[in-house]
Amino acid sequence: MKLQALIFDVDGTLADTERDGHRPAFNAAFADAGLDWDWDVALYGELLSVTGGKERIRFYLEHYNTEFQLPENSDAWIAGLHQAKTRHYVRLLSEGLIPLRPGVKRLLDEARQSGLRLAIATTTTPENVTALLEATLGRESLAWFEVIAAGDIVPKKKPDPAIFTYALEAMNLPAEACLAFEDSRNGLRSSTGAGLRTVVTVNDYTRHDDFSAAVITLESLGEPDAPAADLNNPQSKVIVNLTMLRELAKAVN
Repeated sequence: MKLQALIFDVDGTLADTERDGHRPAFNAAFADAGLDWDWDVALYGELLSVTGGKERIRFYLEHYNTEFQLPENSDAWIAGLHQAKTRHYVRLLSEGLIPLRPGVKRLLDEARQSGLRLAIATTTTPENVTALLEATLGRESLAWFEVIAAGDIVPKKKPDPAIFTYALEAMNLPAEACLAFEDSRNGLRSSTGAGLRTVVTVNDYTRHDDFSAAVITLESLGEPDAPAADLNNPQSKVIVNLTMLRELAKAVN
C-alpha cells in the first residue's frame, strides 16, 4: 500500500526532551512544593520505564520513596505537581534550551512538500506538544499535523496501542498506509501493537532497548553533513528521506 502518512512520537523522538527537559522540570516542581526529591540522570532513566508524568510520580513513590505519605486526595495532589512541572518545562522550551533532533525539520519539510499527511501520537500533555512545536518550528507548525493525539485523550498510555489507534482512526487511515517514529521500547510496543511499521531513533536512555520489531533502528534521522548510523549495520550511514521511507514501507508490505 502506498505510504500516505507519518506519525511521530514527541519526547525523545522529535527532541531530546527527557534528560535535559522533563527531568529538571520535575525537580523544579518538587523544589517548589518543598519536597527534597531529586531525580538524577540515572534514576530518571529507570523511571522512564513508566510512560506519563503523573504515572511516573506515583511509580516513584511506590517503588523508590515508599516512606512518603501521600495526602488523601493523592490523584489531585499528583496532578497539581505535574501541572507545576509542565510550567517549568514550557519555560525551558521558551528559553530555546531543547532543540529538535537531527533530521527532524528536514524530514517534516520534505513530507509536507510531497503532500504526505502528518500526525503526532504521544503520552505527553497537549501543552508540552504545543510548547515544543512553537519553540522549535514556530506557531504555524501546529497546523502541519492534522491530528495531535496527546496526554489523557485515551485511557491507557504506552505501551498500550490506544494512542496510535486513536490517531489512525482520526485520520481514517489503515496502519499499512503509515509509518510511525519512536525512540523507546514502550513506544515501539505501542506503535506495533496498532499494526504500524516503525522507525526508531534511539537516545542515550534507550539505545540498549530491544528494537527487533522496528523496520530500522538509527542513531537519528541524519543530516546531509552528518549521516546517522544504522544500529543493526554500524558501518552503514543513513540520511532518512522520503525515498528511503517508501522503500522501507514497500519492503515490509
